[in-house]
Amino acid sequence: MTRLNELLGSERRLSDLEPIGVIDIGSNSVRLVVYEGAVRAPTPVFNEKVLCGLGRSVASTGTLAPDAVERAIHALTRFKTIAHVLGVKNLKAIATAAVREASNGREFLRRGEEAAGCKIDVLSGEVEAQLAAQGIMMGFVDADGIAGDLGGGSLELIDLAAGRLHDAMTLPLGGLRLIDTTGNKLEKAVDVIDQAIAGVPWLKKGQGRAFYAVGGTWRALAKLHMEASNYPLRVMQGYVIQTRAAIDFSELVRRTKKPQMLAGGAAIARARREVLPFGALVLERLLRQLQPSEVIFSVFGIREGLIYGLLPAIEQRRDPLISFCEDYASLRARSVEHARELCRWTDQLFALPDLVETADECRLRHAACLLSDVGWRAHPDYRGEQSLNTIAHAGLGGVDHAGRIFLALAVYHRHESSEEDGEQLSERLRALVTKRVQKRAKIVGAAVRTAHMLSIGTAGVIDETRLIYEGDKLVLEIPQQYAGLDGERLRRRFEQLAALVGKTGAIRLGG
Repeated sequence: MTRLNELLGSERRLSDLEPIGVIDIGSNSVRLVVYEGAVRAPTPVFNEKVLCGLGRSVASTGTLAPDAVERAIHALTRFKTIAHVLGVKNLKAIATAAVREASNGREFLRRGEEAAGCKIDVLSGEVEAQLAAQGIMMGFVDADGIAGDLGGGSLELIDLAAGRLHDAMTLPLGGLRLIDTTGNKLEKAVDVIDQAIAGVPWLKKGQGRAFYAVGGTWRALAKLHMEASNYPLRVMQGYVIQTRAAIDFSELVRRTKKPQMLAGGAAIARARREVLPFGALVLERLLRQLQPSEVIFSVFGIREGLIYGLLPAIEQRRDPLISFCEDYASLRARSVEHARELCRWTDQLFALPDLVETADECRLRHAACLLSDVGWRAHPDYRGEQSLNTIAHAGLGGVDHAGRIFLALAVYHRHESSEEDGEQLSERLRALVTKRVQKRAKIVGAAVRTAHMLSIGTAGVIDETRLIYEGDKLVLEIPQQYAGLDGERLRRRFEQLAALVGKTGAIRLGG
């Protein structure tokens, strides 16, 4: 067992995984992320950044500023020690635009590799764009659109479709670079940005498709938008703003010039606030020319793209949502095999034509089944509420916010059957999804509640039972060896489930 697994203290961990660390030396920040392992849905177990501003003066002086270099070296020294404490044997380090372009970049690399204790790979603009694209592939299913990764020194634009990178270009539009080249004058940056974007010949291909926004500056912009709109789910991954609203809000932030004056702005780090107006301006001008269908924010970027590139092809093809849920169930649920049985058992329930599902709805139902028992250790009075909060804010990939809310509500209803039990957060989340999503969540939750009355959370029982439709009845057939599990609570829960699907419940023993 690795040192990391010992620190996390559970024999039920994915102990066959070797932790992997990625040091990302960007133009604005230097960050270490340690992942549990190189898997399809990687879980960060440590994440720390230092806003060093390496790229602050590269455009005007051609060099990395001495004070920024010293901050970065101190950060890398700390990161080396952290990796050692966590038992990270596989530590990778990458550097982007600032180090790539600075005349003293080679000297920084010499010192940086000594401090970090590993080789630092300097990414070309092309490779940086490729890794950003792979990050989108890691976090989304069948991504189709233009991705933009905004750093301190550059903006990478990538055309993604059918899981492949089609076109890519690096533009000198990072926030720190724009501050440097314009003398911190936003009005001077407009022409610089417009001319650079106009030089992307294939950009028109993104019209009417999604735009995936990557990078810390744009995530900070999304946080401000969430605060301004009182959005109840504070999760960056998959957060969507319609194009017109994104343009208007970016313009608001840009004109404000002092993000700390906006709601939630004071919580953003000072070094990030400095570049935020320029990042908002880049997004505004880009969207005006691109005219995408919507803006989707991603927390998956070049670090996750690096992990994705290490995976074998068969692992890359796995569904990121189902992969995460299976791993999470193996860590938190009583039996991951029982969770898989719930997927099959509820397949029978949704065989009714009135409950016909899309392929995505089916995978979401299976994901809900896999997550349905992760709150079993909580106090019974709070399992619903705690499960809802845990799943709503989990590090899920491969799912939009509506799907995330469905999962949270389905597991909430697995523990709480009464509408009166709904607490404030669940009511606010319900307001974000359709009545169909809410109804499906209730049905799946009621089905899992019923199944647990039969299985007591153990594998090998519900696979022996059958759910069948007979006219206006939903029939549960229980074989003779489990007939003793019949009882008042089981019948009450089954009747509630049958009512939700518009049927009368009937239990048949000895089938």
